[in-house]
Amino acid sequence: MLDPVAKLQGIGGRTVGLPLPIELKRLTFERGGKRVIDGIDLVIDSNRVTVIMGPNGAGKSVLLRLLHGLIAPTAGRIMWAGRPLDPALTRRQAMVFQRPVLLRRSVAANVSHALGLRGIKGPERSQRVAEALRLAGLEEHAATPARVLSGGEQQRLCLARALSLEPNVLFLDEPTSSLDPASALLIERLLLDAQRRGIKVILVTHDVGQAQRLADDVVFLMHGRAIEHQNAESFFTNPLNESTRAYLRGGLVL
Repeated sequence: MLDPVAKLQGIGGRTVGLPLPIELKRLTFERGGKRVIDGIDLVIDSNRVTVIMGPNGAGKSVLLRLLHGLIAPTAGRIMWAGRPLDPALTRRQAMVFQRPVLLRRSVAANVSHALGLRGIKGPERSQRVAEALRLAGLEEHAATPARVLSGGEQQRLCLARALSLEPNVLFLDEPTSSLDPASALLIERLLLDAQRRGIKVILVTHDVGQAQRLADDVVFLMHGRAIEHQNAESFFTNPLNESTRAYLRGGLVL
């Protein structure tokens, strides 16, 4: 198991701590009288890319929001390196949603504003903005209004903004679902680069090919339950559950 205070490099070569393992203990979430997440027990201790898969309505996006602290569980708990999720841990995370969420400001200002909310000021703030835009290939668009970018560029901006915060953990909820293949590939390259620089990536995707390209381990959800969690090679070559096998074959999963 990884040392929960292992030292790794951030976006600008700065050292960050990795809050692993992530432990879910009987995690439950109910909404409108329906149990969306149903008593999940799960341990994530890989410092690489964890992919969450499953059919529509399985609870993938809700699980991601629980992990990020955007919603509170109805029962159970989430532990990060042995401590409950709290505001200090939440500040060490970032999230990219399926649809880009951008301010009516320039590309550079979108990144700068996020850094300002975290209290980053002066030369460090300017440096982080420049590094993030360079990483995402958006330097020439720095002064462009963010909302006139193409869909792929907007999503790269959202990812650049998240990475500028130097998170320990980056959550992504189907970030390429509406993008063309070329734009999706650019996002995937950014994610692999982020992982190489020490950022734990937790990605929800319905794209089996993308999961095969990116995943180190895979969690498969059905009806709010984690019915399978394996390393990626075993998951794709020898899934343990019949529902998983049907899903990977492109069959109907009920």
